[in-house]
Amino acid sequence: MKTLALCCLTLRLSLLLWVSAAAAPAQSPASPAPSDPVAVLKYSWVKERINWEGDPFGGPVENFEDMRRRQADQRRVERARAGGNTAEAAKVEREMRSEQVIKSRAPAAPRYAFHYKISVRNAGQKAIKELDWDYVFFDATTGQELGRREFTGVEKIAPGKSKELSFMTSSPPVRRISVQSLDKNEREGLREQVVLVRVLYEDGTVWRQR
Repeated sequence: MKTLALCCLTLRLSLLLWVSAAAAPAQSPASPAPSDPVAVLKYSWVKERINWEGDPFGGPVENFEDMRRRQADQRRVERARAGGNTAEAAKVEREMRSEQVIKSRAPAAPRYAFHYKISVRNAGQKAIKELDWDYVFFDATTGQELGRREFTGVEKIAPGKSKELSFMTSSPPVRRISVQSLDKNEREGLREQVVLVRVLYEDGTVWRQR
């Protein structure tokens, strides 16, 4: 009897395990994360002085037109004195002194703008219409985020094609970088990264960074 009862119990347990296994859903393998639809080839930023061409050496420089005007004024003074017209000579001399005062004024403090660039390739199968990306700056030692610049490039990029996007802004990468002076060491201690945020395709579909 004990043997028969043991056999019945074993049969029940086997049947229960078979039913449980049949009811459990099949485990599908984790789907791979979708690859970025845009390949970032390179990125960089530079600091550029604004309107330096107007005063490249930081001080007044007499150009040809200034020299011609000064010589003409000097001849006017000489003619006025030779003709006995001291009032006219004095007037021209006052005008010349006023012009000299204006030219001798200290130039305005230089200001700089920041040129951010990124080169990308469309790694997908659809034409890109618009691309959102962030240029992020971290402390190289601690990894703390120090600055983030957000950009939107409205450029058509065909599948497999590459393009450079560039933006000029008055905002420095991080606060410690001056907008009024140059410092050859201002990049030290910074780590840079470009993050793709959103891709708008010409067919209206959108890819977003998760």
